[in-house]
Amino acid sequence: MQSPTEKQPINYTILAISLLAVLYNCILAFINHNIMPLTPSSVVISEVLLQVASFAYLLTKGIYEEDIGPLLYLLLTVALTVFVIAINKQPYIDHLRNVMIIFVFSIMGRLSNERTVKLAFRISCLVVLIVLIIEIVSVKEYVALFHPAEYFQNTRGVPPATYSDLGLFRGALGFEGRFSFGLIDHRSSSIFLEQVSLANFCGVMVLYLISFSNRLRLLDRLLFLSTVVLILLTNDTRTMLIFSLICIAGYFIYPWLPKALDLLTMPVIIIAGFVIHALEPTVTGDNFVGRINGTVRAFLGMDLQSAIGLEVDQVGVFVDSGYVYIIYGATIFGLILFWLYASLYPSGKTVNQRRLGHALSLFMFLNLMIGSTAIFSMKTAGLIWLLVGFLKFNEGTQAKEPQTLAVAAGS
Repeated sequence: MQSPTEKQPINYTILAISLLAVLYNCILAFINHNIMPLTPSSVVISEVLLQVASFAYLLTKGIYEEDIGPLLYLLLTVALTVFVIAINKQPYIDHLRNVMIIFVFSIMGRLSNERTVKLAFRISCLVVLIVLIIEIVSVKEYVALFHPAEYFQNTRGVPPATYSDLGLFRGALGFEGRFSFGLIDHRSSSIFLEQVSLANFCGVMVLYLISFSNRLRLLDRLLFLSTVVLILLTNDTRTMLIFSLICIAGYFIYPWLPKALDLLTMPVIIIAGFVIHALEPTVTGDNFVGRINGTVRAFLGMDLQSAIGLEVDQVGVFVDSGYVYIIYGATIFGLILFWLYASLYPSGKTVNQRRLGHALSLFMFLNLMIGSTAIFSMKTAGLIWLLVGFLKFNEGTQAKEPQTLAVAAGS
């Protein structure tokens, strides 16, 4: 007998856009080697087409009162973008593109039903897992499918590593002394072809599990848990390992925490970063403390001109310091807007909503402290904000407050 969820009609437009947002990179890589060489414009055009399709779909549905939050965030970002372009006299729309992704997927989440959201996550996770297993079992077969080094050279201008002829993206090769479980001799990338997006995909799956697990069947839970564990064992991602461990405890703790605490996550993480820098100021390099110190030093090197967007030409220097990258490209007000949106837009009325809201704040603001702005990539951000939008408006089956054991036993 079918459950009510299984009887829901699939929204194929939202499903297709969500899946293509995750898969377009590996599709382009396959085309690049097997059909025709691509250029950087190919990636840009692909993202633009997905954005246009998303906006066209939203126009057919209309913007409603529930969409005021995302719409206001987008309009304020447009104003900041115009300001930055005007005072610098040069085009820069990177942050606007990031916010457009948040905008369209937040609203598509509201328009989705549970069956569509589940399918988007299930298919994405299954494809990532299958390709990850191929990569682990045979790097040669994996490279034969996608030729990552060649793809990134053609579309990003990143030359292949001179010290390896495997054909992997140079960032995925790792280096001696880096944190690793030793299961494979490089950092896994799966369909994303580079290690950072796969690490963030792991975080997205954790967000899904922590807020959706009670809606999932056993086989689905095993699929997502297996994928998370395998990524953690092969990707050598310290940040997502820490995040995943916190979320295990958070699953039980988050429902008891007030929604307002989400606003404190970013300030607390930044303050903690400055404390770590004060205690270990000389540590550098690609390690946890070294990454934090790099971001703090970038903060300390800022002046009023950079804070108000007068030095956008320097933004590329801070690709590994997410907070500073946003400030240079969208002013301090751009960072404040993102902080407010990521903290306040997710709802906090039900157990699952609070789990997602607290975990999302940690995921976003910890990432910005130790890494780049990869959290804005369509490859992972699309699923995140689809989930946020869905739970905000379609989560009505969970208890409004966490139940005590006594209450649960008596029900």
